[in-house]
Amino acid sequence: MTWAIALRAIVGREFLRFVHQRERFLSALVRPLVWLLIFAAGFRAALGVSIIPPYQTYITYETYIVPGLCAMILLFNGMQSSLALVYDREMGSMRLLLTSPLPRWWLLFARLVASSAISVLQVYAFLAIAALFDITMPAWGYVAVLPALFLGGIMLGALGLVLSSFVRQLENFAGVMNFVIFPMFFLSSALYPLWKMQESSSLLRDICALNPFTHVVELIRFALYTQFNGPALLWVLVASGVFCLAAIWGYDPARGLMKRKG
Repeated sequence: MTWAIALRAIVGREFLRFVHQRERFLSALVRPLVWLLIFAAGFRAALGVSIIPPYQTYITYETYIVPGLCAMILLFNGMQSSLALVYDREMGSMRLLLTSPLPRWWLLFARLVASSAISVLQVYAFLAIAALFDITMPAWGYVAVLPALFLGGIMLGALGLVLSSFVRQLENFAGVMNFVIFPMFFLSSALYPLWKMQESSSLLRDICALNPFTHVVELIRFALYTQFNGPALLWVLVASGVFCLAAIWGYDPARGLMKRKG
């Protein structure tokens, strides 16, 4: 019961923070919409997309990049949530939270659940706006994609927690984010399929295939078309486990990075 109360309190706090930061919601939508409505128009002729799973026919470039832009929202929001964690640590509220008698891993998990839930809401808002421009998915896909979005949010949020355990100063975190966000996003299948990368460089294609973000994108892509992608799910689960364990270790004052920074 105490664990449930703590989870509800942390999730509620994050939602209140999100409600009072409307610019955060708008910025989360502006980035993918710029790619969808502006960049995609220019790339449409240059980047043709052939018939590849899960698609049954040729698709427009705008349709192809929607799953990648959904994952982009998860990625940026996961990093922003971790940025808030660094701020809370500087202000002392995070230190107070971690002194509670509840297990540290449960408190970190509650933060992940909160940030993932907010990310999912932002993704659905983006999909609703995309539908206004006739970029739609199968009706059941909007339901089937929910677990994929939540799992992807957990993985990327856990990665953000790992980074926040390394960073002591708030102003340093933005620079660290840039070294993670942009390579993860551009070295993935978010904007172009892997076979397109293969035409340019086999090494680049292999790097993209090993990128956990690629598998988040593909998990979302297949789920939007009510199809199951087992390899992508396995990669995301493994990466989530690794990042979660690293975050727990990083925030453990007995062994992790928090001790060395104290």
